[in-house]
Amino acid sequence: MSNIDTQQTASPEELTAKTVKKVKRAEKSVKEYQYFVLRLVILLAVIWVLFFQIVGLTHMPSGDMYPRVDAGDLVLFYRLDKDVKAQDVVVLSKVTPDSEGKKELFISRVVAVAGDTVEITDDGRLIVNGNSMIESNIFYTTSPYEGYTEYPLTLGQGQCFVLADSRRGGADSRYFGPVNQKDLLGTVITIVRRNNL
Repeated sequence: MSNIDTQQTASPEELTAKTVKKVKRAEKSVKEYQYFVLRLVILLAVIWVLFFQIVGLTHMPSGDMYPRVDAGDLVLFYRLDKDVKAQDVVVLSKVTPDSEGKKELFISRVVAVAGDTVEITDDGRLIVNGNSMIESNIFYTTSPYEGYTEYPLTLGQGQCFVLADSRRGGADSRYFGPVNQKDLLGTVITIVRRNNL
């Protein structure tokens, strides 16, 4: 007997069953791929909403909030909180007198809000609504900057007055004036120290 005679040929039914199995495997692979892509898109959408709409992450650009926040520390902030109150630490973006129209990033402490009257005296006292503020966690006197903000200053609707914790040379409302609500990026939630990274 020849070799050809000993081989069995597949019936048309067997060939059809094999083809159907191959097609089903290919369809399953495509469905798995589509499911993976869908999960990836959902994950990216959640990350985008979380980190670009609800919370933000930035680094401390300077030593203005030392010793609580040092230059280079990572700052996590809540974007949806624009109704700030005194002692909130906020992230803001503001055009300064020397920035040539470009917005700069600042992290500062709110000391007065809309309707408050702020005064900084030559002897280094912060006065809000006629009351001298006692700030036990501030280690430097609060001196006014000559030629920038004039006092007493009454804050309008949607404005706040911010100061750096490091009051000697810190860039804050003494330098760039009151902060409008539209300039606020959010309220600081937590700090990640750079030496812990």
